[in-house]
Amino acid sequence: MTSTPTPRTPPAPRLEKITPGNFEAATGIRVRPEQEFAVSPVMQSLAEAYVHPDGVAWPRLIVDGDRPVGFLMAFFDIDWRGDGTLFRSGLWRLNIAAGEQGRGYGRFAVESVATEIRRRGGRELHVTWHPGPNGPEAFYQRLGFLPNGETSGGETVGVLELAGPTPA
Repeated sequence: MTSTPTPRTPPAPRLEKITPGNFEAATGIRVRPEQEFAVSPVMQSLAEAYVHPDGVAWPRLIVDGDRPVGFLMAFFDIDWRGDGTLFRSGLWRLNIAAGEQGRGYGRFAVESVATEIRRRGGRELHVTWHPGPNGPEAFYQRLGFLPNGETSGGETVGVLELAGPTPA
């Protein structure tokens, strides 16, 4: 009797906390040149994470197998207006490496942030984007984000309504 080998499923992408061991890989993530206007470099994101109170910024390296393929930074319960009247959670930065785009890593990142927001009791995921050519508007809208009529720093504010809590 001949046994048929079981097909191996490739590892799924995962998020890793930024550590001294993956810092260089994270800061080496570069988007396509025509997208650079729309997202800050990873180094700037890490600096911003450092200056915010613990628990607000959530920077993560996106890894597939042993390849760093992107970077995301979420925010949780940030004081949106700066006056203590409105707190929101969402996706602050998303940098998918130029050669890794179109492979589902952006969707994975958004779904990961949505899962974490639901785990923390949130019901909405916010994001901002630069409108216009080469911007990420179409990507976010394909995922279900809707502009809410606001702008922030000249960017469109979009919101994705999240279904009930994620099981623990």
